[in-house]
Amino acid sequence: MTKTALLVIDAQELITNDKLYAFNRYTQNVCALIAAARENGVEVVYVRHDDGEGKPLSKGNAGYDIYSGFAPAAGERVFDKYVNSPFRDSGLLGYLLEKGVKRLVVTGLQTDYCIDATVKCGFERGFEMIVPEYCNSTFDNVFMTAEQTYRYYNDFIWQNRYARCVKMAEVLDMIRSK
Repeated sequence: MTKTALLVIDAQELITNDKLYAFNRYTQNVCALIAAARENGVEVVYVRHDDGEGKPLSKGNAGYDIYSGFAPAAGERVFDKYVNSPFRDSGLLGYLLEKGVKRLVVTGLQTDYCIDATVKCGFERGFEMIVPEYCNSTFDNVFMTAEQTYRYYNDFIWQNRYARCVKMAEVLDMIRSK
């Protein structure tokens, strides 16, 4: 069996709100994955982004905390990062390697920033990257709507290059059969 971990990337109070693309579907799916992982002994690992002192998304500010709907359970690890990739200087990479994790199920925010970096950097480090449908999201930007951004990365950039982008049923089966 391939040792799997569920990553919840940057799902923080400040940016987890109904302005995200498919917000309700996103939150329902991530909650379902977290519950399935906990029920089946798959480790749930959280990553928080810190933009630095004086910025809204920084340690000590209310918006910095993990979104209450996805809150870590007692004993679940939380890693802090200061750049888009959670594998750089956060301690996450060493932790996953020490645990023997080979497959990462990636969820969180934002599709076009830290999720993209997580998928590509995880792939480069040899992890099997799994991206479940509607488990990442983002906001509209000046170039594309949030939906276009989501589809661009999930259906075009990552699929069969850096990750397997899969239906919820498939990833839930993976977690249950860990």
